[in-house]
Amino acid sequence: MMNEDGYMEQEEEYNREAILDPAWEKQQRKTFTAWCNSHLRKAGTQIESIEEDFRNGLKLMLLLEVISGETLPKPDRGKMRFHKIANVNKALEFIERKGVRLVSIGAEEIVDGNVKMTLGMIWTIILRFAIQDISVEELTAKEGLLLWCQRKTAPYKNVNVQNFHLSFKDGLAFCALIHRHRPELIDYYKLTRENPMENLNTAFDVAEKHLDIPRMLDPEDMVNSAKPDERSVMAYVSSYYHAFSGAQQAETAANRICKVLKVNQENERLMEEYERMASDLLEWIRRTTPWLENRSTDNTLPGTQQKLEEFRDYRRKHKPPKLEEKARLETTFNTLQTRLRLSNRPAYLPTEGKMVSDIANAWKGLESAEKGFEEWLLSEMQRLERLDHLAQKFKHKCAIHEEWSHGKEDLLASAEFKQCKLNELKALKKKHEAFESDLAAHQDRVEQIAAIAQELNLLEYHDSPSVNARCQRICDQWDVLGTLTQKRRAALDEAERILERVDMLHLEFAKRAAPFNNWMDGAKEDLVDMFIVHTTEEIQGLIDAHEQFKQTLGEADKEFQSIMMLVQEVHSLCRQHSLKIAENPYTTLAAAEDIESKWTEVKQLVPQRDSTLQQEVLRQQNNERLRVQFARKAEVIGPWIENRLDAVASVGMKTKESLEQQMARLKGFERDVVQYRPNMDDLERFNQEVQEAMIFDNRHTRYTMETLRVGWEQLVTSTARSINEVENQILTRDSKGITQDQMEEFRKSFNHFDRDRTGNLDPKEFRASLVSLGYNIRDDKQGEADFQRIMSIVDPNRTGRVSFDCFLDFMTREATDTDTAEQVMQSFKILAGDKPFITAEILRRELPPDQAEYCIQRMAPYTGRDAAPGSLDYSSFSTALYGESDL
Repeated sequence: MMNEDGYMEQEEEYNREAILDPAWEKQQRKTFTAWCNSHLRKAGTQIESIEEDFRNGLKLMLLLEVISGETLPKPDRGKMRFHKIANVNKALEFIERKGVRLVSIGAEEIVDGNVKMTLGMIWTIILRFAIQDISVEELTAKEGLLLWCQRKTAPYKNVNVQNFHLSFKDGLAFCALIHRHRPELIDYYKLTRENPMENLNTAFDVAEKHLDIPRMLDPEDMVNSAKPDERSVMAYVSSYYHAFSGAQQAETAANRICKVLKVNQENERLMEEYERMASDLLEWIRRTTPWLENRSTDNTLPGTQQKLEEFRDYRRKHKPPKLEEKARLETTFNTLQTRLRLSNRPAYLPTEGKMVSDIANAWKGLESAEKGFEEWLLSEMQRLERLDHLAQKFKHKCAIHEEWSHGKEDLLASAEFKQCKLNELKALKKKHEAFESDLAAHQDRVEQIAAIAQELNLLEYHDSPSVNARCQRICDQWDVLGTLTQKRRAALDEAERILERVDMLHLEFAKRAAPFNNWMDGAKEDLVDMFIVHTTEEIQGLIDAHEQFKQTLGEADKEFQSIMMLVQEVHSLCRQHSLKIAENPYTTLAAAEDIESKWTEVKQLVPQRDSTLQQEVLRQQNNERLRVQFARKAEVIGPWIENRLDAVASVGMKTKESLEQQMARLKGFERDVVQYRPNMDDLERFNQEVQEAMIFDNRHTRYTMETLRVGWEQLVTSTARSINEVENQILTRDSKGITQDQMEEFRKSFNHFDRDRTGNLDPKEFRASLVSLGYNIRDDKQGEADFQRIMSIVDPNRTGRVSFDCFLDFMTREATDTDTAEQVMQSFKILAGDKPFITAEILRRELPPDQAEYCIQRMAPYTGRDAAPGSLDYSSFSTALYGESDL
């Protein structure tokens, strides 16, 4: 029991019934005598009989001086009874001054040699000076000593300490205590419970020889007693406690060092992981960006389509894992910085070029190149499609012109009109006039060929050299035809003045057939002309033009019938007058059958044109369906992403919401994003169908696939970043003991001054928030210096922004008990036995193997004057743990 002064009172009546037990009295005589002699020998004396040698009070006073370290009043040296009583009273008064209330023990009984009272007095002294100072988790001395024994023997399966009598009877508990602290002294695992005498003798011999603990117990008494004396065992066990208290202090120091080194090793592992992940991601960005910036193709539509397919693979297969790596990299960096702050380490600064901002800038450059790459690919495909169409059109028109111009040079260069008669000459002249009309009609086609060739050159058509060569041949031939035509007309005009008779037999046919023939050539060309459209409106315009053309077929048919009637009239006249039907000299047409054949061909091409236009209508309608399909899906996904971005951004704005509630909301958003991913995959499939259909615009929605991809990636990144921030806030709160009310107050103040809702405070806003929380910052030079010191803590990288994590860390760091360099240095000093250096042998004995080697590799040699061989400097090592983060 403890009195109001905190000291143990003498047990009432000293458990008198126990004293009456002869076996216990015998054990206590031996134990208490040995205990007293373990202290009296320091003064060069001892006792033989505990009830006789204390009767004069002299050795009793000497014992109290030795164990207390204090000086008692000078003893009376007389041999009379009253001298002895005076000395014993001086001893008893000293005991009472130490806070111990003696019950039923008087000086007369000690002087008279009362064994029971003498043993009770010695037990009171043992309680006060050997057991009272034992403290384990604020328990009483006896309970604390018992708890100490239980903890030290817990790893030993055949030891179960529940009391101070039967639990120690087989001797294994004593051996376990010695083995736990000095395993080299006892081969514990060879001991068995069946040999209690051997166990007890082993423990007592080792304790006396190596631990300077005298034999206070008799093995025979321990084994033969039904219940060993509890006080005797307690007195002996207390000697073990005091003998091993230094080892306990060393164990505490070793535990502190292990704790600090474990934190430092984990931080170094995170730093190495960050450096590796950053290097890998930056290397991938470095390899990928030039590919996205490359704007060259083989200038063919299939090659460009293949490049678009490679880009789709990049967006779907290669980039998403790298985006996840980027998010994990940011999470690792933030977690590392939080751990460094909580363990009172300086902020981690990655190697040059591997800062989070460097990675963000590299990623931004990648996305910029990516956006321009897709836009360029689509425009390149549109350009190449246009090029293919123009090339086919160019070849078609060239083929028609080359067919028409074939043999014209030889015809114009011939001089057969010099042998013609007048009527033949007139016919040749009229024929030449018809040719000139035909030549003028073909002028537009030649100009069209030149214009198409020029456009193909401007659009960088891959086969431009052959196009240019063919166009040049046609233009050169056209110039030659023009020159020859002028020369032949001049020659015919000269011959006309000589020849006066002209045959006008087929004049009317020639005049009407040539224009009609040219019209049919133009109609045939228009009916087979290729086209490219992108909307239903454009194809409807072509259909309307075709309908207008069909409405002119009636008048054309009338013209055809009129021309055919002219031919029939010529034949009728010749038959009527029995004349030979001569070849019409006024036209280049071989016969009227040519007109009839072309007219039949024109009428056949009309329904073919109808079919081609209707097929294009169906294709454009399908394209419109794909546009609407994409637009409907995009108009659902776009607002969903925008709403989720707003919801994630709003987390933390409500100050009444706990961090766990914020984490639950963010985890819910994260699950929503994962569950919503199939909708984005469906939209990607719709977008692929749109691109494969060569659709380049969509008037039904304001969203594009690119904007939705960017929004989705922002949502994934923002959610992951917010979860990491809340996790760090929870870690800070729990490690620093912040209450919910304090957290709400800090969040409310931070949100109030974060008016632009960026999640950061600039220096002016941060200063205002400190003032609002009662932080005194004076408005003078000293106040400005104090504020700049605070800014160097919360913004070590000088970004000009203060995050909520740094804000929270600053507001709570003063109240947190953290390990310091001085504490670690003091722990090493304890292990080193108060020496300014430590050895590898001590480190390997006191620390786990991996942490011992960690210290040995990093500690510098000790260079002091008292340095021993192989000594290590633990002071500089302890300082380095809280200095540069790379040690």
